[in-house]
Amino acid sequence: MQETLGAASGMVRLTFLVQNLYAEIGRGCDLTVAQAQMLCTLTDRPMGMAELSGSLGLERSSLTGLVDRAEHRGLVVREAVPQDRRAVNVSLTAAGADAVHRFHAQLTERLDKLLADLPARERDQFTRTLRRIVADVPPVFAD
Repeated sequence: MQETLGAASGMVRLTFLVQNLYAEIGRGCDLTVAQAQMLCTLTDRPMGMAELSGSLGLERSSLTGLVDRAEHRGLVVREAVPQDRRAVNVSLTAAGADAVHRFHAQLTERLDKLLADLPARERDQFTRTLRRIVADVPPVFAD
């Protein structure tokens, strides 16, 4: 019996594939999936806790623990916001930037290998389609 694969099933399977690679490479970089996601989100700029919570889809209490652990490891630092003494921004430290760059490079290499056997035209079409699908999703992993 030949398997039929619809778009929804294909996207779910692709999600599992990417999540597994994310976890595998994260382990190799000594990062949990949540830490890797947070560091990728902070790559371009510091963020306040509320914005970071929204970007990662985490409750504030869960995010606080994640930031605490990453801060303890020297990956991020909390900085007071001068205009609002109750608010803090979370930003990468040099060690956090190094970790996320290593993670990003390794993950990008592995993801590129997944598409390597596709003809150039199919890769280009896949990329155009992905851009349309994720157009309204905030960037958290820049090429």
